[in-house]
Amino acid sequence: MIVDYHTHSLASDGALSPSELLSRARTSGVSKFAITDHDTTAGYLSVKDSDDARAVGLISGVELSCKWATASIHVVGLGFDALAPEMQAMIKTLTAARRARASKIASRLEKAGIAGAYDGAMALAGDSQIGRPHFAAWMVEAGAVGSVTEAFDKYLGAGKPGDVKMFWPSLAEVVSGITASGGIAVLAHPLKYRLTGMKLRALLNDFKASGGRAIEILNGRQTDADSKRLLQLMESNDLIPSVGSDFHREFEYGPRLGIDVERLPKGRYIWEALEAAL
Repeated sequence: MIVDYHTHSLASDGALSPSELLSRARTSGVSKFAITDHDTTAGYLSVKDSDDARAVGLISGVELSCKWATASIHVVGLGFDALAPEMQAMIKTLTAARRARASKIASRLEKAGIAGAYDGAMALAGDSQIGRPHFAAWMVEAGAVGSVTEAFDKYLGAGKPGDVKMFWPSLAEVVSGITASGGIAVLAHPLKYRLTGMKLRALLNDFKASGGRAIEILNGRQTDADSKRLLQLMESNDLIPSVGSDFHREFEYGPRLGIDVERLPKGRYIWEALEAAL
């Protein structure tokens, strides 16, 4: 069985349309799938009733941005009612936060000598959730930088002028929005936040206390040592394991769509918890 509960489409910062992503999942043999775009369910809603959606076992999904202490954290929601008032309110809040953040990024870029970034990035984003990749793409198009990599290295990456992390709701608010909508909250890629061991344990404690139930033990390409550490964190915190590729686009060193469950340790996984909730 091939599963993927963490993927992105053009509705946020992925390269494929939702229908193209489903088609790719189908040809990859996926039988349990979620489109987890950043702070929007638009991609999922646009394809949820399609033949490909049924073929790959599509469930509702989203990856929500939030704040914990001074860190920006991502929480994946799975198996919720996408039209629930709580989920719709959360997405409305995050859409407004993204636009406020985009305005702040553009203001900082203007001070750095790059004008017109807000309108340019918003035009490229279209109906997608605005994010730093749209700014990077616009900067390349406008000739301000030579590549997306240069845009992040000089202007948008960690510690650079366009690295704006404020505006997000709290971890507890985001987890509450998912659970109130009937879904399961999953802590996404826990090791990517580069927290100390003590802070990571504190994050997991707060996540679970807020109603979070699961943790990604496999996300994209990761080392065996990281997988072992995540399994230990899952077991010590009595959390349900989830897996996903975090697929955005096809490139040489990027993760491929789908996780073969035969490579995973035996145990009870999130798809069983989701099926039990139906």
